[in-house]
Amino acid sequence: MIECSFPVKEAILCARTRQAMPLGIAGVELYTFVSEACGATGFSTGIAKFKPSAFLPYHSHTFSEAITVLQSSARVLVEGRAYRLNPRDSVHIPAGVAHQVENCAFDKELVAHWSFATARPSRELIDRTFPLDDRGSGDPADGDPETIVRYKSELVYELSKGAFFLDLFARRFGARGICGGHGRFLPGASLPCHIHDFDESITIVRGAAVCLVQGHRYELSDNDTAFVPKGLPHRFLNLSDAEMEMVWVYAGDEPDRRMVQSEYCSGELAWRGAEFA
Repeated sequence: MIECSFPVKEAILCARTRQAMPLGIAGVELYTFVSEACGATGFSTGIAKFKPSAFLPYHSHTFSEAITVLQSSARVLVEGRAYRLNPRDSVHIPAGVAHQVENCAFDKELVAHWSFATARPSRELIDRTFPLDDRGSGDPADGDPETIVRYKSELVYELSKGAFFLDLFARRFGARGICGGHGRFLPGASLPCHIHDFDESITIVRGAAVCLVQGHRYELSDNDTAFVPKGLPHRFLNLSDAEMEMVWVYAGDEPDRRMVQSEYCSGELAWRGAEFA
C-alpha cells in the first residue's frame, strides 16, 4: 500500500515511497500510486513491472482500464486479439472485457502505466482461453471493444512553448471515466498555472520535474507521482538541462484545463477558488 507523503489538503505527493502489491504471479509486480488511500475519487493509477517473458494472465475489471507502455514492448491480448505495443503506445479496455499482458522481451524488463476508472483497484482472474488472432502492430477492427492510440509524431501538439503533448485515451477514443496522455518537456519548458474540474495524477517517467501547488514545491523523478485534487492551482516545470516526460491522467472523459494567474501556483496570491467555481 502506498502512503501519501503529505496531507491531502496540501500538495499531495503519493508515491515517493513504493512497495509492490502482493499478487502471487511470478515475475510481475504491481504498484499503486493514486487511489482512495490518497483521497482520489473516480480513478486510480500505478505501474506494473514484468520480468523478461513474465505475464499477467487473463483477467477483467468492473471498470475501464488504460495501459500505457513506458519501457520495452508489451503483448496485450484482448479476448484473443493480440497486439504489440511499444513505448508511449496505449490501449483502453472497457469494463468486463478479458485481457492479458505479456513482456515480449527475453532480456528486458517491461514497465507499463495503468489507469483505472475507480479509486479502488481490483481485478478478477479468468480461467478461460480464447482463439488467437494475432494483430501484431495493427489496430482494432470496427466493432472491437478495445481502442489503441499509438505514439505518432503527427498527433503531438505543443500545449505551451517546449511542452509537447499527445492524448492517449479519452471519450473520443472510447474511454469512459478517465482520460490521459503523454507530455514531453524540453529543458526550460513548463505549463502555465491551471486548474481542473477533476482530480489528476501525474507520473514523471523520464527526467526530473518541479511541481508547484498553491505555493508548495516538490521535485519529482523516477516514476514519482503527484496527486492534485480538482480545483487546486498547479503547474509543472522542467528546470533541468535534460528532457522530462510525464504520463498524466484525469478522472474525467476529456482533457480540460483553465489557466489562472501564476501567482496562485507560486503562493504569492492566496487561492480561494470561489471566483472560478
